[in-house]
Amino acid sequence: MLPPKIVDERGRFFQAKVASVWAVLFALFVLFFLSFGLDFPFIVDKFPALAGFRLTRDGFIQGAALTLFVCFFGIIASIVLGLLSALARLSNSAVAYGISTFYTSFFRGTPLLVQIFLIYLGLPQIGPVPDAVPSGIIALSLNYGAYLSEIFRSGILSVPHGQREAGASLGLHRLQIMRKIVLPQAMRIVIPPTGSQFIAMLKDSSLISVMGVWEIMFLAQSFGRASYRYIEMLTTAALIYWILSFMFEMVQARLEAHYGKGYKR
Repeated sequence: MLPPKIVDERGRFFQAKVASVWAVLFALFVLFFLSFGLDFPFIVDKFPALAGFRLTRDGFIQGAALTLFVCFFGIIASIVLGLLSALARLSNSAVAYGISTFYTSFFRGTPLLVQIFLIYLGLPQIGPVPDAVPSGIIALSLNYGAYLSEIFRSGILSVPHGQREAGASLGLHRLQIMRKIVLPQAMRIVIPPTGSQFIAMLKDSSLISVMGVWEIMFLAQSFGRASYRYIEMLTTAALIYWILSFMFEMVQARLEAHYGKGYKR
């Protein structure tokens, strides 16, 4: 076994090489976009609105701030739906199992854009008339909850059955076993694919622009169409999505490190 000092030096050297690769690739990336002849004053003028630093005319958030707002509530609701659906799938109740499997089959088997239109345009025909932002949150939550259901189910099944038996031998109830023994161990398996789903949700939130929601993509298309500066606006939107995704990746990496501490060599 190598001394900890040598291991740390090798780790720092590896990170330095990775940073160098990133720097070279980022420079090439910048040169590629500079070849488009971008109008930077125009980008600087529109960037605050795309980034969410300005409010709409009626005083509501827009741009990246609205995208994060939609994703925040979408993430919370999809986690709840996914966990409930996974537990129903693992239960002995035929009704719960049937509802869970029907739910996951429908929302995984139909396009998200169709689901958005069904909620935004279909619900008013039977009574409720939801606004565009709540409709987007509902559609994203239902869609990603179906995918998270399978992720949570696989994470729960990855915990050895002996762990449950050990908890039962200590006199713990089924709910306590699930909350204190099974779920903490399942998190190590669940977090990586769940983080990927949330990053995908961040990008798929651009689909709610079809309802006129003033999120990043809607503003980029509107500004680009009005001034015939599509490349400038699409490039700026791509950069903002990348930055937001990178933030999600950092949070995911910290969660993985936290729940994987007992498994590190």
